[in-house]
Amino acid sequence: MAAAVLIENLQKSYGNVRAVKDISFAVQSQEIFGLLGPNGSGKTTTLRCLCTLSKPDLGKISVGNVNAIANPKVARQRLGYIAQEVAIDKVLTGRELLRLQAALYHIPRKLIDPRIDQLVQALGLEDYANLKTGTYSGGIRKRLDLAAGLLHQPEVLVLDEPTVGLDIESRQLLWDFLRQLKSAGTSILLTSHYLEEVDALADRLAIIDQGRVIAEGTPSELKDQVGGDRVTLKIREFTPDQEAEQAKDMLSSLPFVDSVLVNNAQGNSLNLIVKSNTRVLTQIEQSLTSLNLPTFSLAQSRPSLDDVYLAATGKTLMDAEIAASSSRDMKKEKKQQMK
Repeated sequence: MAAAVLIENLQKSYGNVRAVKDISFAVQSQEIFGLLGPNGSGKTTTLRCLCTLSKPDLGKISVGNVNAIANPKVARQRLGYIAQEVAIDKVLTGRELLRLQAALYHIPRKLIDPRIDQLVQALGLEDYANLKTGTYSGGIRKRLDLAAGLLHQPEVLVLDEPTVGLDIESRQLLWDFLRQLKSAGTSILLTSHYLEEVDALADRLAIIDQGRVIAEGTPSELKDQVGGDRVTLKIREFTPDQEAEQAKDMLSSLPFVDSVLVNNAQGNSLNLIVKSNTRVLTQIEQSLTSLNLPTFSLAQSRPSLDDVYLAATGKTLMDAEIAASSSRDMKKEKKQQMK
């Protein structure tokens, strides 16, 4: 059986910017597949190419057994796409907007109202469907957008950062609904930079950094590949480079330490992967004391998806988000100066 979505060696540039350098992955039937990565990593561009909104420079894209590049109209019939930004007409009521969407999908008239009623109930929109969408909160607008993307009953649902800006209640409702869709047979591809979201929802995931897939597997498989426990250490709130390197050399020699990374973006904190040991923290602190180095903070935990990203790139997802945001701000400033 063909994969629900197959992307092979995808590449896409905008001018001199290579948004997607080389991305490959497959979404199997009736699974939730997550794309995890910071803003600017190529997630949205990948989805836009899949949904035939952008044409890739190179690569192959299939939706089931349909070549999405050669047959975009057929591929669209199988896809439901929920973009990161919700775009709805504020003058229409929720029900009117769904009827308009149904007409655009050429859904037979006798099926329109039953499908709308089903989705309104499933997404908890009964109290809002007959109100103008301009009165909706962000969470209700996102639910309506999801309903619009599901009206034609797509085989594959594609969501770009589906819970950005949502409150906890709305996020949990959306998570529960996506699990129900999966159980009913829908394949789901979603992007996120929320670690807990991908960890909670995804059967499998790919971690993307700078337009490339750097890791792929189930959340458990990826965390197990890190090996051992994670220890986060700060010698000082802002540790000098020399002390950080001194501590790294010493800690690397300890028999229970598998790896040590110095995180420059977080004040030269040290991130260790260690073999499980009840005395790990005590032994680390004693070793630092022998070098006359203090301990500002020290914590041990099980590996997370952030540790997978850290091990592959040398930085955390938060570091990558901050770097991407700073880069965007600098580009905007340069454009304003040129004006």
